[in-house]
Amino acid sequence: MNERIRVPKIRVIGADGEQLGTMGPNEGTMRAQAVGLDLVEVAPLASPPVCRIMDFSKYKYDQEKKEKESRKRQHTIKIKEIRIKPSIEDHDYHTKLEHARQFLEKGNKVKWSLMFRGREMAHRELGRQLLDKIIQDTVDISEVEMAPKKEGRFLFMVLMPK
Repeated sequence: MNERIRVPKIRVIGADGEQLGTMGPNEGTMRAQAVGLDLVEVAPLASPPVCRIMDFSKYKYDQEKKEKESRKRQHTIKIKEIRIKPSIEDHDYHTKLEHARQFLEKGNKVKWSLMFRGREMAHRELGRQLLDKIIQDTVDISEVEMAPKKEGRFLFMVLMPK
């Protein structure tokens, strides 16, 4: 900006968008001050660097406003966890499945945690069948991000929205 520009030649664009040509940074700064504005480097990697005559504080304010607006529209994906056991009843299963569908429709990922207790450890295939059933019941709105994986007494799976 203004006197901080340290290159021998710059391409200057006027306040109304017209090309003023290639000149030294001192001449560009004098033209900007004559209009009561600042000389701002907008494309430093161009050859020669491009500078524009504008109100720097207004430019900075507009940039911050655009950045804030883009952050507002950004949706962070959260992982919602649903815990179940292999001996889950039908009604409980459908309730948990509905919650998972709601989470997926909102754009969140769903982590299913199936916990085995005591003698249930001997029948891990039942847990695997239950997770496969969940995949089949949500195939229209989700896809598997992490396939069912055993970790100790738990079986985990992550679904993400389509």
